[in-house]
Amino acid sequence: MPSGALKVFCGQANASLAASVAKCLDIPLGKAEVKSFSDGESSVRVLENVRGANVFVIQSTSSPANDHLMELLLMADALRRASARQITAVIPYYGYARQDRKDSPRTPISARLVADLIETAGFNRVFSLDLHAAQIQGFFKVPVDHLFAAPVLLEEIRKVVTDETKLVLVSPDAGSVERTRAFAKRLKSPLAIVDKRRAVAGQVAEVNIIGDVSGREAVLVDDLVDTAGTICEVAKTIVERGATKVWAVATHPVLSGPALERIEASPLERLLVTDTIPLRPEAQASAKVKLLSVAPLLAEGIRRIHGEASVSELFV
Repeated sequence: MPSGALKVFCGQANASLAASVAKCLDIPLGKAEVKSFSDGESSVRVLENVRGANVFVIQSTSSPANDHLMELLLMADALRRASARQITAVIPYYGYARQDRKDSPRTPISARLVADLIETAGFNRVFSLDLHAAQIQGFFKVPVDHLFAAPVLLEEIRKVVTDETKLVLVSPDAGSVERTRAFAKRLKSPLAIVDKRRAVAGQVAEVNIIGDVSGREAVLVDDLVDTAGTICEVAKTIVERGATKVWAVATHPVLSGPALERIEASPLERLLVTDTIPLRPEAQASAKVKLLSVAPLLAEGIRRIHGEASVSELFV
């Protein structure tokens, strides 16, 4: 068994999720002062003894991404200087993950740079949920535990779908095929793939569907929904191709810009998301958006890491 007490801290990105995780672990949330100076600089102060402790810092790098990333880095430095035995970054939503390769001249590989920053700050381990690209794990030299929100989302899909024999799982793009196939396998349902052509970033010019959706309830599966342009356009096309209903599931509800307005105007029955990112008040009030909690899943992952037990048993 590991030495050192288990402690959980958080920044300002998602304090409610961190509190829920601590409750699931039956421990108090660690005391820390996280604020900003008048000029915008982040300030962090740990308010309790962490010497020799096994510390987990829960912090999504969601909007404002740069502020929340800086809080995460400062928290690691503060804990390291306070002699914590091991410090794990629990990043439910890993920002900058979409910039995981150099796809045009003179651009950074931001996901790698963020990984370097996290390591340099003093984290000994990283624990994340539904990375946009699984290969990001290879950007780190420290161990990475990559879990999936699929168990939470699958349970809800089984509740909302009226006839599983008429279900089809739809990947909204090539990058989500592996994720969607995992859902389809567990639901014993067929798979369809969307081939989309973009005119410019965030704007879809043409959508084609590989597979049969006619007469079926379709569930779109993605890791995140940002402006919702793609998912709403795909939902519209699926209905035009004969689907009786269209649902969507996504782990990370970024929901920036006109996302909510698009979702409300779309043929989507409902968008199922998790609390890796706090929902905007308008999204909380929307009948089309349902929030599911990953706190028990994260808590179990933390419990296993702290107890040096297998985390792979939680993989889907």
